[in-house]
Amino acid sequence: MRIITGLALILTAAIALAKQPAPKPVPQPAPQSSPNPTNLFMSASQISDLIGKAKSDRKPNQPNVLEPILELGGYDGHLEYRASVGNAAQHETEAELFYVIDGSATLTTGGKLVNEKRTDAANLNGSAIEGGTKRNIAKGDWILVPQNTPHWFSPINGVLVLYSMHVPGEFTPKH
Repeated sequence: MRIITGLALILTAAIALAKQPAPKPVPQPAPQSSPNPTNLFMSASQISDLIGKAKSDRKPNQPNVLEPILELGGYDGHLEYRASVGNAAQHETEAELFYVIDGSATLTTGGKLVNEKRTDAANLNGSAIEGGTKRNIAKGDWILVPQNTPHWFSPINGVLVLYSMHVPGEFTPKH
């Protein structure tokens, strides 16, 4: 588990650093007395505690609970606690990286959103996906969903716990 967690941290940092533009000199504000909110490390025991927190924070019939894990600039990694099937999603300007911490499900990618609705300027959701590619996923699996690709976890076998990170910019997979 520590090796997998370590690999997740390294991959997350590598993606974030590779995608960041060269820094431009910017005048720095005066130091603030509050601590920097950026979180660059989380131990396996902290992840376990976060899973417990997500479980207790979950409201009845709430399909997904998000808890922050790591932050580096505009790149945020979250724990996703999925206790039931939620909406399908399509992120028009970001790819999404998933690591399955625990559980299993069927992930459908591609196809077309059913009952498509815009949630904000760059995201769509739907009640399901027509077509697409179905893949069984389980603990230890990594998934990279390219930008503008519908994706949906259904069915979920019990509870699915994921690490997810949105990666701004275009990504074209190599086949």
